[in-house]
Amino acid sequence: MTLDWNTEQLIEQDIAHHLHPVTNLHRHRQAGPLVLVEGKGSKVRDSEGRWYIDGFAGLWNVNVGHGRTELAEVAREQMARLAFQPTFFGLATPPAIELAAKMHQLLPHHSHFQFTSGGAESNETAIKIARYYWALSGQPEKTKIISRRMAYHGIAMGALAATGVPAYHADFGPLPPGFLYLSAPHAYRNNPGLSEPEFVAMLARELEELIAREGAETIAAFIGEPVQGAGGVVPPPEGYWQAIGPILKKHNILLIADEVITGFGRTGQMFAQETYGFQADITTFAKGITSGYVPLGGVGVSRPIYEAIAAPDRMFMHGFTYSGHPVACAVALANIEIIEREQLWLNAAERGAQLLRGLGQLEAHPHVGNVRGKGLMALVEVVEDKASKKTFEPHWAIGQRLMETSRRKGVIVRCNDTGFALAPPLVITEAEVDELVNALGETLQEVLG
Repeated sequence: MTLDWNTEQLIEQDIAHHLHPVTNLHRHRQAGPLVLVEGKGSKVRDSEGRWYIDGFAGLWNVNVGHGRTELAEVAREQMARLAFQPTFFGLATPPAIELAAKMHQLLPHHSHFQFTSGGAESNETAIKIARYYWALSGQPEKTKIISRRMAYHGIAMGALAATGVPAYHADFGPLPPGFLYLSAPHAYRNNPGLSEPEFVAMLARELEELIAREGAETIAAFIGEPVQGAGGVVPPPEGYWQAIGPILKKHNILLIADEVITGFGRTGQMFAQETYGFQADITTFAKGITSGYVPLGGVGVSRPIYEAIAAPDRMFMHGFTYSGHPVACAVALANIEIIEREQLWLNAAERGAQLLRGLGQLEAHPHVGNVRGKGLMALVEVVEDKASKKTFEPHWAIGQRLMETSRRKGVIVRCNDTGFALAPPLVITEAEVDELVNALGETLQEVLG
């Protein structure tokens, strides 16, 4: 690999051979990629030498920022010592063992942890564990999974079926059966004019009615992101999780918290379960556990779940080749140490409040319908008409125009036809937040007038 990049050649090779995820491939074939080659803190540099604020922390995940050489050194040392051994068949390595113990400290309501390579694998694992738990508890008919519209849980087939965003389903064939969907706790779109407590009560009634209709004896688990992320950054109304949890417990339905995005400081606490004051039976995580330096995810389960699945006559027939990869686990331990040492959740809370204040000023724009977020997760929703909340038609290509313009102004955020989402590194500075907000304000003005 050379460090002297020929940008034109790289773009040609990319268009010729690289299949990009979540990308309009037709447009990409015409425009090519933005080639990024270096990062430092909250900023990244392209192959032509231009720096950008990484307003999306890679893909919600570079929590400690770019260029942490101590993480690279930890990876190098572990690779030199023992690059790989599996955790199948009772094998283990010190980093995997130590990381499981560390996760128990961070999530003490979970006794045991299995590791994966990312969020989709983690949610796939959680769904299987929930069903396995009920089967070994003598209730094998409890297999259905409740999810929510606008939810994003990954694109492996089980996780995809739990994902409540139709665009991810289109043309990929039939989804696995056994998945049920509720309304997102999205006040801007779903609240018919009720007070916040009334809106929560409405959502709780919807859950009760779904359980009554399907039969609690057929439902294994409810899976939910504490703050819905990729489907549109939806923080729940006050008291939502306090209303949902007791209903699930009453009907003997497990709660799976998908903390893939929210975990490791992003919402202003180490985990969003602390932010919102609830505890799940199963927690999934990924992204921020290594800040994206190497792929890693995982699943934590409560003691009762572990005791049930540790049956004397059964083998737990689930895992991935790279479950508990020693290099990834070693990097995760060092990454968590950085988060704790620098108390990055505090910066996420402070800079997140600043970010929302700044973005809130954009609501005066005639085409900004809603600004929402929690910690360092935020979204600016654009609409064609504020009164009716009508979205722009696809032929306007609003997302493409927002992306192109914001990049010209030196920021990288996630853009689509309904606006842009932000999730910068937890190390972002006060000045960088102001720079990010100003660039996005200028972008809106240029694209939407």
